[in-house]
Amino acid sequence: MKYFELGPFTVFDVETTGMSPVRDRIIQIGAVRIDKDGFISRFNSFVNPGRAIPQSLICVHNITDEMVKDAPNFSRVGREFLAFADGSTLVAHNARFDLGFLQESLSRTGLPLWKGRTLDTLRLIKTTHPGLPSYKLQSLRAIFQLDSDDSMQAHRADADVEWTLQILEIALNKALKDSAG
Repeated sequence: MKYFELGPFTVFDVETTGMSPVRDRIIQIGAVRIDKDGFISRFNSFVNPGRAIPQSLICVHNITDEMVKDAPNFSRVGREFLAFADGSTLVAHNARFDLGFLQESLSRTGLPLWKGRTLDTLRLIKTTHPGLPSYKLQSLRAIFQLDSDDSMQAHRADADVEWTLQILEIALNKALKDSAG
């Protein structure tokens, strides 16, 4: 069995103006959906947060006010994202953070909350690969020598979801192999 036959999965990641889902806002949402037949589709959008992005966070994700000033608001992006992810299991690395922002943003804009299944690759990889020195996404990139190209920038939702998809594949393939005996 191939790992994606357990899906469909929508791996997603958000970049934000801070750490609080209540006080801060999503400025980018990226996703990769893999269907049960292995077909992959991608979703990526900047989001206009309606406020300035703190310089301390611009230094992390390199997303500036200029980059989001003409982007759609979350209401539109959230609606499009829900349609993209519909019928799948949402997957994120440290899902509590990303799902918290998603749910708070959906609620704030009057959109329906995500009621589908979720999977956290952080918890999954800790289970299938115990004892690694670090489980941060950027550490796992190095440990597993994840595919990357020069256009992929760490702490950008569109790049982070590609690496999270690879972590999902590694972890689920190991779980499937282990269960097969």
